[in-house]
Amino acid sequence: MPATIKSVKPGSPASRAGVAPGDSLVSISGRRITDVLDYLYRSYDAHITVVTRRADGKFRASVVRKGDGEELGLEFESSLMDLPRSCANKCVFCFVDQLPRGMRETLYYKDDDTRLSFLQGNYVTLTNMSEREIARVIDMRISPINVSVHTMNPSLRAKMLGSLRGADGVAVIRRLAEAGITMNCQIVLCPGLNDGAELEYSMSELAALYPEVNSVSVVPVGLTRHREGLPRLTPFDAQKAAEAVRQVEAFARKCLKTRGSRIFFCADELYIKAERELPPDEYYEGYPQLENGVGMLRLLIEEFNTALRSAGDDVHIVPTPFTLVTGRAAEKFIESLLCTAREICDNITGEVVGVTNAFFGESVDVAGLVTGGDILKTLPNRAHAPRLLLPRNMLRVGETRDGGVFLDDVTVRDIESTLNATVRVVEQDGADLLNAILGL
Repeated sequence: MPATIKSVKPGSPASRAGVAPGDSLVSISGRRITDVLDYLYRSYDAHITVVTRRADGKFRASVVRKGDGEELGLEFESSLMDLPRSCANKCVFCFVDQLPRGMRETLYYKDDDTRLSFLQGNYVTLTNMSEREIARVIDMRISPINVSVHTMNPSLRAKMLGSLRGADGVAVIRRLAEAGITMNCQIVLCPGLNDGAELEYSMSELAALYPEVNSVSVVPVGLTRHREGLPRLTPFDAQKAAEAVRQVEAFARKCLKTRGSRIFFCADELYIKAERELPPDEYYEGYPQLENGVGMLRLLIEEFNTALRSAGDDVHIVPTPFTLVTGRAAEKFIESLLCTAREICDNITGEVVGVTNAFFGESVDVAGLVTGGDILKTLPNRAHAPRLLLPRNMLRVGETRDGGVFLDDVTVRDIESTLNATVRVVEQDGADLLNAILGL
């Protein structure tokens, strides 16, 4: 079904060619357009013919001349131009299945759409791709895409994904690599399932696909307290985390010698659980897995220290007292940064509060899963400053209602009115963290 054009950017190539809002896009240069990937690929060339259907049902062909790669200038009713593809798996570790009941319906939706992987960085399992879709990714050279691998053992992958098609995904990964499609991969590590010898096998198989397999993050399974009726899984303790870190780092050292890249990186959470120091900045090779929690704290520390060294007269500011809220996992790291700042600017009056997660369970200790309700439970029981600093990743992406919304639908405005404080939302950036501390 042709996609309806919501708006046309003024002065754009499409606007100059007479394409109008309300039209439906039918084809570009004789090729039918079914979704956003077709649109982006077919509209790249400098000289194209765009066929649209008007609201009255009449078709119109417009010749468009533009620069190679210049955007046509169309916005559609749906960003994908059709419906997103949902996940058909029943992964034993799925975090969505561990959400409590009664939350907003959209939070229970599980996407598994390769188009969103390419466009937005979402991770996909490749289990719901048709032969046509696989061929299209290869033909269009859609790259990079992010793939949830978990294991390269087909039968184990089927078990972990709760789908027989999970096994087929291993062959798809190999096929995409052979075609030159770049993939960033992740392994959600579950003790007793895909760790140990299974992890070693998976790393060996994925390393053989380098450089198409560009990087692989190894992330500890996240277990909430809402697992009624779900498969029994073992959480990570300090010993298991330390074993995983040692194994991944040892294999990564071999890859660095033989292939020029470590390829495999542990998530920050594994280092924290193992009570290990974070690797240095250069270890992360440009942070290819940053959005997966790999090197996020190290980069924050580097950015903060760089900003502090160049702060100049700003360090002499006497900022209003503040309370900086984070998850328990990052608490000591943020406290360390605050201590570093105080060595240069002793006017700073503030404290770091790590919030215990009662909503998902105390084992969930990352800042991005702290809820507004847990903040409201924690801060009234202790003295807090008139300024509250909250990290951006606590708030739902794209949701700006009342200053931003937490996962439990509490808003930033709710926090401010209940605690009689002013909230400053801090970006995931060390320089912005320093500015927030200094009140800039």
